[in-house]
Amino acid sequence: MQYESEPVAQEDHTYQTFLNSKAWRIQDVGRLISLSDIHPSLFGFQKSTVLWAVRKGRAAVFAGTGLGKTRIQCEFARLISQRALIVCPLAVAQQTIEEGKKIGIEVTWCDRPQQGNGIWITNYEKLHHFIGSDYEAIVLDESSILKSFDGKTRTMLISQFADIPYRLCCTATPSPNDISELGNHAEFLGVLKRSEMLAHFFVHDSQGSASVGSWRLKGHAKEEFWKWMAGWAVYVRKPSDLGFDEEDPLFALPPVTIQIEKTDTRFIPPGELFPCMTGGIRGRIDARRAALTDRVHKAAEIISASPEQWIVWCSLNEEQNLMEKALGDQCVSIEGTTPDEEKISKELQWRTGQVPVLVTKSTIFSHGMNWQHCHNMLYLSTTDSFENYFQSFRRCWRFGQTHPVLAVIMTSPAEENVLNNLRRKELDATLLAEGIVRYMKTTQIENVQQYQIHTETYNTTEATGARWRALQGDSIELIKTLPDNHVGLSVCSIPFSNLYTYSPSIRDVGNVRNYEEFFQHFDFLIPEWLRVTKPGRRACVHVQQVAMTLVKDGVIAWYDFRADVVRHFVQAGWIYDGEAVINKSPQVQAVRTKAKGLSFMQKNKDSSWSRPGMADYILLFRKEEEGEPDPVHTDVTNDEWIQYASPIWNMPVENGALRELPPVPWQDINETYTLNAAEARENDDERHVCPLQINVIERCVRLWSNPGDIVFDPFSGIASTGFVAVKYGRKALMIELKPSYFQVGVKNLKYAETEMLEPTLFDFQQETGEAV
Repeated sequence: MQYESEPVAQEDHTYQTFLNSKAWRIQDVGRLISLSDIHPSLFGFQKSTVLWAVRKGRAAVFAGTGLGKTRIQCEFARLISQRALIVCPLAVAQQTIEEGKKIGIEVTWCDRPQQGNGIWITNYEKLHHFIGSDYEAIVLDESSILKSFDGKTRTMLISQFADIPYRLCCTATPSPNDISELGNHAEFLGVLKRSEMLAHFFVHDSQGSASVGSWRLKGHAKEEFWKWMAGWAVYVRKPSDLGFDEEDPLFALPPVTIQIEKTDTRFIPPGELFPCMTGGIRGRIDARRAALTDRVHKAAEIISASPEQWIVWCSLNEEQNLMEKALGDQCVSIEGTTPDEEKISKELQWRTGQVPVLVTKSTIFSHGMNWQHCHNMLYLSTTDSFENYFQSFRRCWRFGQTHPVLAVIMTSPAEENVLNNLRRKELDATLLAEGIVRYMKTTQIENVQQYQIHTETYNTTEATGARWRALQGDSIELIKTLPDNHVGLSVCSIPFSNLYTYSPSIRDVGNVRNYEEFFQHFDFLIPEWLRVTKPGRRACVHVQQVAMTLVKDGVIAWYDFRADVVRHFVQAGWIYDGEAVINKSPQVQAVRTKAKGLSFMQKNKDSSWSRPGMADYILLFRKEEEGEPDPVHTDVTNDEWIQYASPIWNMPVENGALRELPPVPWQDINETYTLNAAEARENDDERHVCPLQINVIERCVRLWSNPGDIVFDPFSGIASTGFVAVKYGRKALMIELKPSYFQVGVKNLKYAETEMLEPTLFDFQQETGEAV
């Protein structure tokens, strides 16, 4: 990972410097050039892309078909190094060589490393010969094709070519919901490891499998993720996506006609009454084969009646062989088993007009080919793969095509579901791409054109009542506005490292890259927290242990978060003098977290992995006494104290299930006895805010504060601590960063003050007159 600045020590830098270091900024490792260094034939958006990519040094150009990626990559290779290697699909090499000549760049084919300077090009199948070679730059043309290769090839690229200083990936816009593809690009470019990308920006869908398909973007991470992407990639469908609106008319796609041709074949599977496709791959293949002869016959009639060039896309070997026989000398057919030299030769025959028809598969030629010379396509059959369909379709229907495009799709009554599935995927992909451009556009225009359009703003606000004061903003900055020795008690549930991230703000203490960065951020608060606390008074800090995961940490284990919190408080001058352990139901944890060590299945399979559930802790910290003591006179009875003094505060459990609350709510701890957090939930929240149990707060407030004391919470959430403080005749001082939580917290404080308070002895006691 490269960042413009690494996380820094608190004592050497300001808080703002630290916040800047948290931002995802990708370091430039390339070279500075000027627009005049770039070939004048390139369009404005292409020149700016080259300028940006050369400056970055390691970048990705995700640009739509026909937007000139070949010229961009040739210029990148020429301007950033004296010795560069371009890697591409087999048949794309000659096309790249020819395009390079048009802008005065010599690109030379090789299947083994060559001596001397220059720009060399090879194909992915030959890449293993180049391991350890001394190239200064490497360009992956049609880089999204890597997911079609075996894992060995992907691993080889990421591990064996990481020492090449300059790297560029070029492909038509990748699948935006293919996490594996985006992660492979980021890791190859040295931006971020795939596992780190998943851990920070994505959440694992516990209802799904363990595959990459069960990972999805965190709600709060959407904007942050695509801004991070814009730091090392451009995602371009048209020039205006990079701010070149005036060039859009030059890249208008021609009209396209999609003609559906249905055969009369009525494929009825065994046991069915009507034409349909049974589930799975086998059902689809059976339906295609049943209509094979009819499709080939009708397709041959359509093509033979046309004097123009055609490309026929097949998906089965049988249909390709039948189509080749039906067309005879009118076509060349290229299969996967066709030798490489023959593939190149046959494609050239068709492209130069020596034969009118090319019969092939999308798995062979769907990536990278510029076939604007042809504007007629025929799909002899279709599959559910939208990517293969999209890529093959865009070989002809692309910028630079000067004729209306015709696409004929052969199908049968039994295959209608396949077409409907492709239409749905096409709509989903279009909407998703539009959303991504919305997220990335501003940032990538700023990056590519090197000027700032938008700056983030940070606002604070305040609300007050007769017995409470609530501040919305960054607690680390707002706590500095509080006077010394101001707070009588603090009760707080701090963020549990980066276990839960509730906002995308870099000011969010829980929005961190790793465990270490959490404490670097948290350390700015702890000394100020001590300063505002009255001598001899307490902070009650709620924590739990933090699990390590295989994806994020490389091992299934625990961080000793409880011990590390204690260490950091003590280092800041607090006295650590006790804790209470809050028992929790392991069955509830097993359901919520899907923890391997708690499952019955794992216990019965291999109980060496089994472990107890995680408890909660209330860590007790005290400020050293000085001057006249300010004692606390509690209303806790001796019988209650016997229960409170127990090191374990139990939840009521009966036969493994929670029983009803006892009549007096503070006699036991109930995990579900909290304020209602539903109001605070936003659309992008991954989980509800986790309010601390009312029972716990009540014990702390009654034991360690006096009526009229100020009770403080720097991470107040929906103001559970403030709610209890007001209810028990104390004054509440709350700080919350997230506006939606703050607003609900204010409602709860108002409710506690106006609706829930009944006359008590506290109302007749002398007020201290101290401001909240």
